[in-house]
Amino acid sequence: MPLRLSLIAKLSLAISLILLATMGLFAYINVEQLEKLLYEEAVIDADKLSETIIRTTHYHMLENNLKRAYQIIDEVGSQRGTIERIRMVNKFGLVTHSTDSKEKGLYLDKKAEACSMCHSGPSPLVHATTMNRSRLFTNREGREVLGLAKAIYNEERCYTAPCHFHPKEAKVLGVLDVIVSLDQMHQKVYAYRNEIIVLTVLQIGLIALCLTFLTQRLVNRPVRALVHHAHLIGGGDLDATVRVKNRDELGELADAFNGMTINLKKARVELEDWGKNLEDKVEERTQEIKKIQSQLVHSEKLASLGELVAGIAHEINNPLTGILVFASLLASDSKLDPSLKGDLDLIVKETQRCARIVKGLLDFSRESMPQKKPSSLNAIMDATLTLVCNQSSFHDINVIKEYNPDIPEMNLDPNQIEQVFINLLLNACHAIGGPGEIRIRTGFDQEREEAYAAITDNGCGIPEEHLSKIFDPFFSTKENKGTGLGLSVSYGIIEGHGGKIEVRSTVGAGTTFTCWLPLNHDRATATVEVTGVNQAAPLPESS
Repeated sequence: MPLRLSLIAKLSLAISLILLATMGLFAYINVEQLEKLLYEEAVIDADKLSETIIRTTHYHMLENNLKRAYQIIDEVGSQRGTIERIRMVNKFGLVTHSTDSKEKGLYLDKKAEACSMCHSGPSPLVHATTMNRSRLFTNREGREVLGLAKAIYNEERCYTAPCHFHPKEAKVLGVLDVIVSLDQMHQKVYAYRNEIIVLTVLQIGLIALCLTFLTQRLVNRPVRALVHHAHLIGGGDLDATVRVKNRDELGELADAFNGMTINLKKARVELEDWGKNLEDKVEERTQEIKKIQSQLVHSEKLASLGELVAGIAHEINNPLTGILVFASLLASDSKLDPSLKGDLDLIVKETQRCARIVKGLLDFSRESMPQKKPSSLNAIMDATLTLVCNQSSFHDINVIKEYNPDIPEMNLDPNQIEQVFINLLLNACHAIGGPGEIRIRTGFDQEREEAYAAITDNGCGIPEEHLSKIFDPFFSTKENKGTGLGLSVSYGIIEGHGGKIEVRSTVGAGTTFTCWLPLNHDRATATVEVTGVNQAAPLPESS
């Protein structure tokens, strides 16, 4: 059986490893930086020591008192444990003096570690930085030491003194090479490294204990409560609740578990109710499916008829245009027999009527995508009224506007929505057939997330048997006055915007067409529900 680690163990182990890696890296960088700083300090100290020796022996050298100068160097170099060796090398590489008597009188090669720093190029360096003049190497005892070579320059007092023979052109008279021990530096680094290791281990242990304690209280207990609750729900106990008081994600998860339990309980009650009232539910769903099926059939019918009428319209349009042109030319001909003028006018009139029918067919068959943009429903309605109210048929009709000014802007095609409103207003005008009243209301339903525009007339109304057919293509109650396509086109436009058209009508009292459009720009196309509450007489331009 594989080893199973608890959540606390996994979290503690993971965080401890992360801490170990990060703190180990931090400690390594700290030790490296400390060693670098200590090394730089050792180089600076060695440089200061070299400068001090050169300054101290300067006057003895001017007086050519080499014995006293060398004695000073020996006294400084006698500091065992700190200074390993001090030697003075002239410009020819001869060790003129050294605290190590074995080196006196030796010649150093330019490639030796004390000389290679300045003699590595084609010409020796006269001036070099302190760090470039320092070097690390291992002495005969196997210990790491620091060497620093400092040049002794030919000052004016050196080549003007009577006891010296250095020429004025010489730049460097020799080199003072100081070699110091790095044991103290290494001891400090080792001590600091050991302290860092101990502190890191103690800190990781303390953090692991704190994490274990906090994880046990803040994570493990709530998780165990959630697991126990899940087992109770799996066993069918939907009355159980999780008691987690944490005000964090686990508390939110516990609330979600409790909410899920309540919803499951409600769902079980609903399922039991469904079992008790299965027949009613099946009947209700059947009616819904039939309604959806009728809408699909209607949509397929529109699509099929659209393809058919498009072909027919294009075939009829060309000869119809020829007839209209030639009939108009004949009617305007001065040589025409006046007795034939009325017949030709009738031909032109009926041909123009056929042209309007063909145009309606093409509008119906044309599947143009809505060019949507943020628009105001009230502004579109006002623009429509400006177009239609100037017609003579509207002169005796009183238009009452009841707008809701708080309707937000919606994503609409203003031209297409205006076409819908024109069709509905013209239908209302024709249904009134004289003096009357058209009431226009706009508003929105926040719960449904839909806005509406309702056009109500006090005309003749629509008979109940016609309510289910008014949106069918070519259905019209206006005999020879309409094409039967206006409402079909309007239906398609509203459906293309994700909305629907509702109809309420009473014969002899009037009709109300309500266009519902979604406030949400991204909502899918809504289903169209046509509901008839009242009856009505023939609608102009209804289809």
